[in-house]
Amino acid sequence: MLQLNIIRENKDFVIERLQVKNFKNAQQTIEQIIDLDNNRRDIQKKSDENKQQQNIIAKEIGMLFKEGKRQEAEEKKQETISLKNKEKEFAEKLSEIDNNIRALLLSVPNLPHQSVKPGKGEEDNEVVELCGEIPSLSAEALPHWDLCSKYDIIDFNLGNKITGAGFPVYKGKGAKLQRALINFFLTEAGKSGYIEVQPPLMVNEQSALATGQLPDKEAQMYVITLDNFYMIPTAEVPVTNIFRDCIVDKKDFPIKRTAYSQCFRREAGSYGKDVRGLNRLHQFDKVEIVAIDSPEHSYTQLQQMMEHVGGLLKKLNLPYRVLRLCGGDISFTSALTYDFEVFSAAQKRWLEVSSVSNFETYQANRLKVRYKDENGKTQLCHTLNGSALALPRIVAALLENNQTKDGILIPKALQEYTGFEIIN
Repeated sequence: MLQLNIIRENKDFVIERLQVKNFKNAQQTIEQIIDLDNNRRDIQKKSDENKQQQNIIAKEIGMLFKEGKRQEAEEKKQETISLKNKEKEFAEKLSEIDNNIRALLLSVPNLPHQSVKPGKGEEDNEVVELCGEIPSLSAEALPHWDLCSKYDIIDFNLGNKITGAGFPVYKGKGAKLQRALINFFLTEAGKSGYIEVQPPLMVNEQSALATGQLPDKEAQMYVITLDNFYMIPTAEVPVTNIFRDCIVDKKDFPIKRTAYSQCFRREAGSYGKDVRGLNRLHQFDKVEIVAIDSPEHSYTQLQQMMEHVGGLLKKLNLPYRVLRLCGGDISFTSALTYDFEVFSAAQKRWLEVSSVSNFETYQANRLKVRYKDENGKTQLCHTLNGSALALPRIVAALLENNQTKDGILIPKALQEYTGFEIIN
């Protein structure tokens, strides 16, 4: 959530950056927030003057009683009653305005970083890095969904029977490959200084609101209506909320956490080739990395998180590219996001496997996660997170890129975790 003082002091800049994100009615919304805040300030001033007048009259009443002027004191009391009624009106108006301002602030996305360029969607994203060689497969090469059936490692039809489309069942070496990747990613995160946590898979409304899933992504979330809980779309939500309403110690920066979780996304509107096989699921496994840092160091931390993700892909021998997202594709809450995509050789397409983002103070303002600077002044932290990594498309690329006539070869870095070198 944007800070109100930043909107007031930098109105034109805020509107310009929101337009980069293609936020509709940016100028109208920002001016409406400022007008409401001006109204709030006027009423607050009147309320303060009213309270001051009540204090003056209270002292006068005390003096009148001491002087034995009871009738005049009672008349003054009537003035106080009128002022208190007026104060109640002021309080109700202030509460209404505060609620309206907050509702508008929650509807406004984060400001994109200066490096974020305008654009309509993913077609306008900028490739900033390309790593690894694209594998060349034989004409008989199969896409991963056929490989899963051939080697009986993932059963999409069985998942559809038990639950529905987008809920596959992993079997035999397929299940062991999943477990191996999770352990590999968590181990590597630990080596990079991330402390592992195991969070809940459901969060309450306040937690979903604090990290920006609500109200922006409500349609994409599974809701437990009886308890008003939300199934997490990513471990970012519960892990970041560990620090909600906290004042952290600056000497602990960067605060780094990692977590494995299953993730749940409705993915409404997905269709076609994007949903085939493992390309887009409603339930999937992911290891997340989360960092909390000071504003002056958060972009250094972002770079380190990107290097960590790139290092994982290199160890898995997966060719990848990194994209800096344009204003039309960057998320509601992010200031700057880099997507990592691996090349899926049989599908002959790039598949997103990670997003690494800096949210600056946007999430922190909702979370109220703060620190005290060198002057003892309370400041908002910067929050960051990244997928390290999401499993489905990693598995898809591993299966397709490493297929041979004898079976699917397991990358050397994974073999100590799988306990086997080939799926056949």
